[in-house]
Amino acid sequence: MISLPTFLSLALLSFHAEPQTIPLWPNGAPGAMGTEDKDKPSLTLYLAAKEKANGTAVVVCPGGGYGGLAIGHEGKEIAEFLNLHGISAFVVKYRLGPKYKHPAPLMDAQRAIRTVRANASTYGIDPKKIGIWGFSAGGHLASTAGTQFDDGNAEAVDAIDKASCRPDFLILCYPVITLEPPYAHMGSRNNLLGKDADAKLVESLSNHNRVTAQTPPTFIFHTDEDTAVPPENSILFYLALKKHKVPAELHIYEKGRHGVGLATKMGETSSWPDRLLGWMKNRELLKAK
Repeated sequence: MISLPTFLSLALLSFHAEPQTIPLWPNGAPGAMGTEDKDKPSLTLYLAAKEKANGTAVVVCPGGGYGGLAIGHEGKEIAEFLNLHGISAFVVKYRLGPKYKHPAPLMDAQRAIRTVRANASTYGIDPKKIGIWGFSAGGHLASTAGTQFDDGNAEAVDAIDKASCRPDFLILCYPVITLEPPYAHMGSRNNLLGKDADAKLVESLSNHNRVTAQTPPTFIFHTDEDTAVPPENSILFYLALKKHKVPAELHIYEKGRHGVGLATKMGETSSWPDRLLGWMKNRELLKAK
C-alpha cells in the first residue's frame, strides 16, 4: 500500500507533468475576427520542477511559415528540453495567416512575455531572466519581439499590460529575418503581410534593420544546407548585432535541412543544443557544473 505522503508526492509530480494552457486574453484578443480556436491565442505552461528550477524562463514560438505551428518538435519537445535543465517554458499559440496579418502575431508574442513577467512570482521565475526562443517564422516573430518592445503601460487597468514586453535574451533557430529578396522566405512574408505588402512595411519587418544597442543578447543556430530559409538570414542579424555591440553567438552547421529542431540523431549537428547550454551558462542563465 502506498503511504499518503508518497501518494501526494506522486500526485504532485503528475500535476507538474501535465502542462496548463491559458488564454492570453481571457476576454478575447484585440482584433479577434471570430470565436474559433484559431482566434484565441494561448500560452501553454511547462513549469520546471521546483527542485530543479533555476529561475530562468523562455517563451517558445514554434515555426510554420506564419500559416501553421510545428507545435511538436518546435514546441513541446523544446519545453521538455528546457524543463530538463531547470528552465520553465511557455509555448505560444499565436494567430496565423492568411486570416491574421501583422501585427496580430507580434501582439500575441508581446502579451506572452508580459504574462510571464507579470506572474513571475507565481511561476517561480526571475522577471529579469525571461527570454524568447523562435524557430523559422517563429524566429522572425521572436526577433521582432526582440527589436520592437516597450516598458509596459503604468496606467493600464490590466496588470499584465503594465509589464515590459522586452525579452532579456533571444534564441533564434534557422530564423526568418529578412522579408526582402533574395534571402526572404516568401511564404512567411505573404502569410504575415499579404502578397501586395507596402515596401516600407516589408523593410521595417526585416529585423536586421531594427537592431539597436537595446536589442537583447542573442544566440543563433542555422545550417548551411537550409534551402528554405537561407543562413544569410542569421548572418544578417548577427552582423547587425555586432554593429550595435550587442553580445551574440552564431553557429552555422554544415549538415542539416530546414526545420531540424533539436537535431536529434543528426551526427555532429546534434551537438548544437550543447552550444546553447554553454552560452546560457556564460550568461548566468544556467548554473555552470
